[in-house]
Amino acid sequence: MSSQKVPNRRRDGILSAVTAGAFLVLVGSMFIIHPNLIDKIVNFFNDIKLVNVLDQNNIMLPAPASVALHVDAYSAVQQFSIAWGVFLVAMLVVRFAVNSPTDKKAENISDIIFWFGAAYLIQTWLINSAKWFEFWAMILILLGISLIVRAAYLAAAGSMRK
Repeated sequence: MSSQKVPNRRRDGILSAVTAGAFLVLVGSMFIIHPNLIDKIVNFFNDIKLVNVLDQNNIMLPAPASVALHVDAYSAVQQFSIAWGVFLVAMLVVRFAVNSPTDKKAENISDIIFWFGAAYLIQTWLINSAKWFEFWAMILILLGISLIVRAAYLAAAGSMRK
């Protein structure tokens, strides 16, 4: 069936269903690949304590008591991030092939940047350095970058239509 014969709304619904299904398959796969993942997740959450991040102001934020003890859990999330990023690249190719709306392509591009960036940050800040708060600061920066890229794509696509 040609993409021209399927209405945009229905086609986007199909792509959304495929994406949701792939997400569930990937999450389930993580639990198969990492047999003790549930225990590692439970251990991680049991290790969360409130930590004073500023000596003078008593600002308390949650963090693992020992960031370095949870490398296996971080590795599972990193593997998920990479696999999800690869899937999103494939979905972007499909979106261009079926001429999805510009905002859906922009969202897809933004998500790709976020998930591959998150995988890199997990490796750099959690696995290699065990720096919890620095990791979350970098995630905020990554979110900002992915939103800027989305806006830039939308602006560029909008100017190309004129």
